[in-house]
Amino acid sequence: MDLVTFLVFGFSCLILLSLWRQKSGRGKLPPGPTPLPIIGNFLQIDVKDISQSLTNFSKVYGPVFTLYLGLKPAVVLHGYEAVKEALIDHAEEFAERGSFPVGEKINKGLGIIFSNGKRWKEIRRFSLMTLRNLGMGKRSIEDRVQEEAQCLVEELRKTNGAPCDPTFILGCAPCNVICSIIFQNRFDYKDKDFLNLMEKLNENVKILSSPWLQFCNSFPIIIDYCPGSHKTIAKNLDHIKSYLLGKIKEHQESLDVTNPRDFIDYYLIKCKQVNEKPNEHLEFTLENLSTTVTDLFAAGTETTSTTLRYALLLLLKHPHVTAKVQEEIDRVVGRHRSPCMQDRSHMPYTDAMIHEVQRFIDLIPTNLPHAVTCDVKFRNYLIPKGTTVITSLSSVLHDSKEFPNPETFDPGHFLDGNGNFKKSDYFMPFSAGKRICAGEGLARMELFLFLTTVLQNFQLKSLVHPKDINTTPIVNGFASVPPPYQLCFIPF
Repeated sequence: MDLVTFLVFGFSCLILLSLWRQKSGRGKLPPGPTPLPIIGNFLQIDVKDISQSLTNFSKVYGPVFTLYLGLKPAVVLHGYEAVKEALIDHAEEFAERGSFPVGEKINKGLGIIFSNGKRWKEIRRFSLMTLRNLGMGKRSIEDRVQEEAQCLVEELRKTNGAPCDPTFILGCAPCNVICSIIFQNRFDYKDKDFLNLMEKLNENVKILSSPWLQFCNSFPIIIDYCPGSHKTIAKNLDHIKSYLLGKIKEHQESLDVTNPRDFIDYYLIKCKQVNEKPNEHLEFTLENLSTTVTDLFAAGTETTSTTLRYALLLLLKHPHVTAKVQEEIDRVVGRHRSPCMQDRSHMPYTDAMIHEVQRFIDLIPTNLPHAVTCDVKFRNYLIPKGTTVITSLSSVLHDSKEFPNPETFDPGHFLDGNGNFKKSDYFMPFSAGKRICAGEGLARMELFLFLTTVLQNFQLKSLVHPKDINTTPIVNGFASVPPPYQLCFIPF
């Protein structure tokens, strides 16, 4: 058999296999657009605006439909009712992490984000307990965030009101908070190692949100055999993990089991306890520690810093909102003390503004993928165990019934007729259910304290007229990344 015949034969077999798999699964799964052999529905999806593509499909196939991303089907849930029914009402059945080949390749099923089953449950339970022990949701963490907010203000003062790109300054603040939790350290904002770590995290989010990465995740065979930016993600994470491994080694040498200082210490103590009971808690290894702290470091830094960066851009675009927030800060906090979390209940407009920032920017539009833990009957469909489930958070955060004019930035979406803050069940920027963001409480605290402290001390000055400010994300595959911009921080 010559090479051409062999290739034609092999390709034909792939097409037949693809058609068979699609046909055999179609009877059980929800309806959806007809997939092509091998590539599935990939060409029918706008990888530059996946959320809009899902909305367009939902208009034809309803709130629950099936897409083939390559050879594998994924069930898409669109709209609040479908997302809530899965992630909250059937939380246990939808608790697995779905297919995300680039992440799986790098993390090897370890850590918090891409692990599953017993390993995920043990590491998540331990992490949440340890974060609480370290003050998550308590005054001790608030003190750290307040201190870092003052450091951020001092760093912004050094700009002397000159135009600056806030990307790395705003990244340093939440990163220092998470570093103090993980390994009891904070960095100077000009530290070269620190800025290098920031740069790699920032680059990874942009790559993860690019069309190429959506292609890689749909056709994972290319991850090993093709060059491309997916290799950069792995290299950047290796650099970050190597840095954190150095911190782990330092902690091993100075560990005092009677006086744990931070997350790494608590984990190392757990490892020692596990060694005494070798048949229990097999997930607590040094390799899993390095992946877990890398997950915490990356997730605890980039999502909050991107939201802060987007918030300032929106405040520049809407100076009337900024003026109302600063009037509320002056009235409730004044200029002579730091804002604290107790102030939030007396600052409904500021609270509404921060919620509206998170709703409007739609940071993680299609959430991280979920998967079902068993065969699940869902709205008269049968979703086989292990099937990837995509939950459109965009469709929830931009629901026009809950948020009139959802494409407009308006803090009024979270205020009642009397100007009081109004909660919404549709507010799901941190996802929902079993896989809800473990650091939600910390992120909410950071957003409130960092933003109020900056607005307490500075007037934000745009380099262009507000009507000319573009707030459209430059990429929005995995995350919505704001366009680069400059502004001036004018001290009061």
